[in-house]
This record gives sequence, structure tokens and C-alpha cells, in this order.
Amino acid sequence: MTFTTLHIVLTAALTSVVALIVGIWRLPRERWLDTIAAAVLAGAAVALWRLSANMPQLNDDGLPSFSANDWAAPAMTYLFLSGYADARPPLDDRRYRQFRILATLGALAVNVITI
Repeated sequence: MTFTTLHIVLTAALTSVVALIVGIWRLPRERWLDTIAAAVLAGAAVALWRLSANMPQLNDDGLPSFSANDWAAPAMTYLFLSGYADARPPLDDRRYRQFRILATLGALAVNVITI
């Protein structure tokens, strides 16, 4: 089974919204553009992974309710957000690490629930 591009884009958009909410909660207010950029990157990671790996063997649930893509899309989110922190070091590293893991868990939840 594969998913439509619209379904994947909506899943990525929801991931961005979740990451934005987490970012507003955990990241410093004075770098709000970084919060928006990180949320967009979280959604882009999901969209790029799901669009490029949208094939039946990766979408089939190996574990009940969990496919390989359900695990891999959040891993890409973590990698994208880690790369962003390397390119633009956060003001508060501890809070950014908290944001990154919560955004990754949010991406996992969104991918499992919506796809």
C-alpha cells in the first residue's frame, strides 16, 4: 500500500504544527525565527522521507501499527533538527535538546496515527 502525496503533505504539515507548539513551549522567545525554521524542518524531514520511501514494503506494519516508515520519518526529523543546531547553535542547548526529542516523539505519534 502507498499513500497519496496529499496525505503525506498533510502528515508533514501536522508534524510541523506539533513541532511549532513544542518549540513555542521549550525554545527561547528571542529566537522565534529559529522556532519557525525548526518546525518547518521537522515537517520537511517527514515529507521528504515519506515521499521518497512511499513503497508497500516500507509502509507495511512489521510490528502491530508500526511500519519501517513510521520509525524512519521521526529519525529523519531528529537528523534534520540536529543538523540545524550544528549550523545555527541554539541559545539554550539543554532546551533545544528537549525540543528536538519532543519534536521527534511528536513526529512518531503523527506518523503512527495519521498514516
